Amino acid sequence: MPGRQAPSALDRLVDEIAPARDRLIAHPLYGRITSPAQLRRFMEMHVWAVWDFQSLLKAMQQKLTCTTVPWIPSPDPEARRLVNEIVLDEESDLLPDGSSASHFELYLDSMERAGADTQAICRTVDLLRNGSSLDQALAASGGHPGAIDFVRKSFTVINSGSPHQIVAAFTFGREDVIPDMFRHLVVRLAESDPLTWGRFRFYLERHIEHDDEKHAPLCRQIVTRMCGNDAAKWREATDTARNCLEARIALWDAIAASV
Repeated sequence: MPGRQAPSALDRLVDEIAPARDRLIAHPLYGRITSPAQLRRFMEMHVWAVWDFQSLLKAMQQKLTCTTVPWIPSPDPEARRLVNEIVLDEESDLLPDGSSASHFELYLDSMERAGADTQAICRTVDLLRNGSSLDQALAASGGHPGAIDFVRKSFTVINSGSPHQIVAAFTFGREDVIPDMFRHLVVRLAESDPLTWGRFRFYLERHIEHDDEKHAPLCRQIVTRMCGNDAAKWREATDTARNCLEARIALWDAIAASV
């Protein structure tokens, strides 16, 4: 009888980050959001993670595709296609009415329909658009300190310039646990008040469709190809994934205290 197959480097990464992921899945925040007011507060703080996700994605696009002129083909065509597909979905998704929007813009629309406050995040985007640095924009945003700290940690990964760490953060540290945790609550609210919560429900369902079914499995393949047989890269990818999960737990702690 053949022996058991040795775990792959990817399997070991998943095993090592499992305790942090389990803590995130079991976080008490989910049970504390029981009213529309509390869900609005969640959105006001979580929107920062929706926003900086776009920068993480664009950093991944810069590393795995060619975004300069003259154009030169990047070395991994499969990674190139995947990243461009994700950018299409996240930056200009097709909405039910035939229009297009980024998932960040979709989230802002969901907040506005639900009566959540968008001033702090919109102020940040406006400041950046008008030439402020990220540090200046965050300092002047008026955002909750827990949310601002989360953004700073995300940009630490982005500014590292390390392709395998950026992809590990994108793959293991981001949105994959949120939709299933909040879908049951949003579905209940959407059924009782579809004008208020229907757009947020659509946002979550789009993430389930894109992330769980398509993006995450392919991103794991990219992590595997990028790290290859390099033990140091696997260690860095594992540490980055764990740190991103810990940052999300800290954000959840801050939101739980706020709601």
